[in-house]
Amino acid sequence: MKTNCCRILDAHSITYKLLEYTVDEESLDAITVANKIGLPPEQVFKTLVLVGDVVKYFVAVIPGNEELSLKKAAQISGNKSCAMLPLKELQPLTGYIRGGCSPIGMKKQFPTFIEETAQLFDEISISPGQRGLQILIKPADILAVTGGEFVGLI
Repeated sequence: MKTNCCRILDAHSITYKLLEYTVDEESLDAITVANKIGLPPEQVFKTLVLVGDVVKYFVAVIPGNEELSLKKAAQISGNKSCAMLPLKELQPLTGYIRGGCSPIGMKKQFPTFIEETAQLFDEISISPGQRGLQILIKPADILAVTGGEFVGLI
């Protein structure tokens, strides 16, 4: 099944590999997904949407086994402070649901910051916007379609 993310990547002639896994509604975390698709958690990246006091919305993409530093995220995004977007606002804002949020193909393109350790891998895994699917993609290709940048977020 082609998601918005996949259609955008296809339109840009970007190569990616689709990986399917069985969804468990109780375990939507990146570490569980990493185990299901056979990749180390530090190579499976999760997409977080944040709200700032200056830059209203922005996206952080970090390894599944790490915690986001809100202090670093605020600083990097040009905010004094920031917080995770309340879950009830995720789908109306991005078009995506928890466990299936992709940095590519949101309703609107927000500033996107990818943890710099992504560059240690030839490919990383991100959600293409649907639970039960992951894509393997070159980190630089995510930047190409999101206009994002590599930064220290953890």
